[in-house]
Amino acid sequence: MKKLKDSDYDIIFSYLEELFPNADTELHFNTPFQLLVAVILSAQTTDKQVNKVTDKLFQTIKEPQDVLNMGLKKFEKSINSINLYRNKAKYIYKTSEILALNNWEIPKTEEELIKLPWVWEKTAKVVVYVLYKKPVIAVDTHVHRVCNRLWIVQTKTALQTSKLLEERIPSQYKLIAHHCIILFGRYQCMARSPKCENCRLQSLCLYFTKNHQKKCLK
Repeated sequence: MKKLKDSDYDIIFSYLEELFPNADTELHFNTPFQLLVAVILSAQTTDKQVNKVTDKLFQTIKEPQDVLNMGLKKFEKSINSINLYRNKAKYIYKTSEILALNNWEIPKTEEELIKLPWVWEKTAKVVVYVLYKKPVIAVDTHVHRVCNRLWIVQTKTALQTSKLLEERIPSQYKLIAHHCIILFGRYQCMARSPKCENCRLQSLCLYFTKNHQKKCLK
């Protein structure tokens, strides 16, 4: 496996910051609870679809008590265009009940967050990163793909990437890495037809190297 130098990380993150200055989540929210709900809803669903639902939903749902006041059936109906909406509704409702017993506060650590229903490692990392500015890096399919293409890791699954990534990313870039990499994977380094021709990371990219070699052999 190729080992990146400190200067390689400087090149990568300087470029990503240039492409996506002030990168932030694309999920819409106004309260900490709304962020937690939006991140739970985003599992196996695009941020764009989640925002379509929550732009209306969050006019009513601002805190856990609002979900309890709405009731499970009505809440379920309000998110029925989201993948896995029945399970998500049930677990968001249960989470609201738990938070109601804990002064409504969203936990500040990953360890406490993953005790909530339907909150996995990725969800917990997104919440503590966005709300509390913790230097963690949540791994989705975009982050997994980009980090493998750029030799930051060489892994087969997002879970494997998650276990290694925070060791590999230099500390000075951890507070920007998550969203910069996600947006790069979403809009530039897509799974299919990535925009390699305009990318300044070609020399560090395994995907570009392999495909460039194939073209040369034709």
